[in-house]
Amino acid sequence: MVKGVELSSLSSRSAPFTSDWHTADISAAPKKRGHSLSGLSIDHGYRHTAVGKALKQPWPALERTIAEALGTTPQMMIWSSRYDEEGAPLRASVGQGVNQE
Repeated sequence: MVKGVELSSLSSRSAPFTSDWHTADISAAPKKRGHSLSGLSIDHGYRHTAVGKALKQPWPALERTIAEALGTTPQMMIWSSRYDEEGAPLRASVGQGVNQE
């Protein structure tokens, strides 16, 4: 739940876990929790524009950063199309190997 708003209600999907959230919903959700995408980028050692790039292209480390700020996982709710059934990223991305745990 994001400050009184059910996370699933932010999704543009009609059925749970069938498609990705709309980018506007992903951008708005951290703001409702007092974060900005730019702030999340900087706080995690990236340039201020980095987290926003995960909205447009797969970048597992940054997807995780956004999801953690929302109290969820990227594969469960936000970007289900980018992950397989075990929760592994489906394809290599620009962010692989960069600033990952």
